[in-house]
Amino acid sequence: MANSMKMIAKKCFPKAIQVTDRFHVQKLALEALQDIRIKHRWEAIDQENKQIKQTKIKQIEYKPETFDNGDTRKQLLARSRYLLFKAPSNWTQSQYLRSKILFEQYPDIKKAYNLVQGLRNIFNTATSIQTAYTKLAHWHKDVEQTGFKAFNTIANTITINYRSIPNYFINRSTNASAESFNAKIKAFRAQFRGVKNVEFFLFRLTRIFA
Repeated sequence: MANSMKMIAKKCFPKAIQVTDRFHVQKLALEALQDIRIKHRWEAIDQENKQIKQTKIKQIEYKPETFDNGDTRKQLLARSRYLLFKAPSNWTQSQYLRSKILFEQYPDIKKAYNLVQGLRNIFNTATSIQTAYTKLAHWHKDVEQTGFKAFNTIANTITINYRSIPNYFINRSTNASAESFNAKIKAFRAQFRGVKNVEFFLFRLTRIFA
């Protein structure tokens, strides 16, 4: 979504249709969700520290609150990180139980998670640009109703890139192959602890990967 990348693509490939990669859009939504979780985790840590200080003053043993799955509030928020990346169908039994407790305790995390899943479903189910436009408009409206600042930023990003994001639905194109090739180049470069002769390095890349 960087303007510099768009300018490079436009100059090098003027007749190409530009597509903003779906995984970068979804990554922004996931980061916004994790920001909400992290904010609650810091609050839980702060609350626990205060309770420990109070018990020390009163000279009594501190016993943290635990939920049905054995997690404390701080542990619940810390251990929920990975389940929020997954769809509910991919949760393990322990993750399902943890998510149930998490969503009961923090309804805002549940709303944010549903927004992330809603965006993912749009990319998975929309079959045309017209359908995608309609679904993204409804998703944008849902974001505005929640009032989450981080998600409003994503919604504005989608609005700014409203032409290139729906182009994904023409051929369902992604830059996964380019990312994979880039990872190979980085791994190849790492074997030699860096590159001094760039021309020879590019020559070796073309001989191995071309």
